[in-house]
Amino acid sequence: MAAYVVNEIWVTDPELFQTYVAQVPATIARHGGRYVVRSGATETVHGEPPGRIVILEFADRAAALAWRSSPDYQAILPIRDASSTSRVYVVDGYAA
Repeated sequence: MAAYVVNEIWVTDPELFQTYVAQVPATIARHGGRYVVRSGATETVHGEPPGRIVILEFADRAAALAWRSSPDYQAILPIRDASSTSRVYVVDGYAA
């Protein structure tokens, strides 16, 4: 079953954050992931809006967690942490 990494991101240093943005797609692709949502226009219908929403799809939960803990992603995660605050979730897809 597919799993999704859901990111709610508030960028605090846009210039530094772009350094992270430039490097992260290759790490996702190496782990079989793909972007489903990459910070398009949002419209809040309830609650406080995040600055950005990013949703990634992986084959399963194990693949999503392997990407997150991989050395290639961990090498650039400090850039993200220094330039933003976020909430990140791994959510299983729905099997009908």
